[in-house]
Amino acid sequence: MASDWIEDVPLLRALDGPTKAMLRDAAIRKQIPRGAVLFRPGDQCVQFPLIVSGTVRVQRVTESGREIVLYRVSTNETCILTTASLLSDDAYAAEGVAETDVVAYIVPAERFAALMNTSEGFRALVFDGYSRRIATLMCRIEEIVCTRINVRLAERLLALRGVDNRICVTQQALAADLGTAREVVGRTLKTFERSGWVKLSRGGTEITDAGALRALCDAERD
Repeated sequence: MASDWIEDVPLLRALDGPTKAMLRDAAIRKQIPRGAVLFRPGDQCVQFPLIVSGTVRVQRVTESGREIVLYRVSTNETCILTTASLLSDDAYAAEGVAETDVVAYIVPAERFAALMNTSEGFRALVFDGYSRRIATLMCRIEEIVCTRINVRLAERLLALRGVDNRICVTQQALAADLGTAREVVGRTLKTFERSGWVKLSRGGTEITDAGALRALCDAERD
């Protein structure tokens, strides 16, 4: 039921009654299929999405065509670019793509402004999400600049592996996640394979020595 969705989202559950009522009245439920583009660079922001299931990937595409994943937005999180665009009335500077099927409640820009003006709890929610995402982006920039690509790739492979130790993700997607070129990922994976740590195939990558990958990551942190 529409009246229950707010209670199912921890981010919204602590809001006061009047704010919840305004959200229920303003928000429109929307189902977004995997692969759909929610916004592109240059688009004007006209709505504030509250995601109740699924994940949106926010990325930049460089002039050379390389994709760089900035962050992902899932349940209980907000999108910093959306917030910035709504508050400043500036256009989007990146692209948002549904990485999975997504269910979201969409708050029109004018209702978002009304909530920001009248609800202390909603303002706190928005700015808390904004500050958390800024901190995440700073950590990501530091990671890209300071951590070797082989270590970052090892960490990503360990995070993505399934119960069968397989990772069904393309090298291009790994490169976008790590903020590097596909060729760099390919060379690093080949090095891992020669070391006996992974096995490469057309369908993806299989981890054959998780302990060695983890030791590589631990050595970087020590």
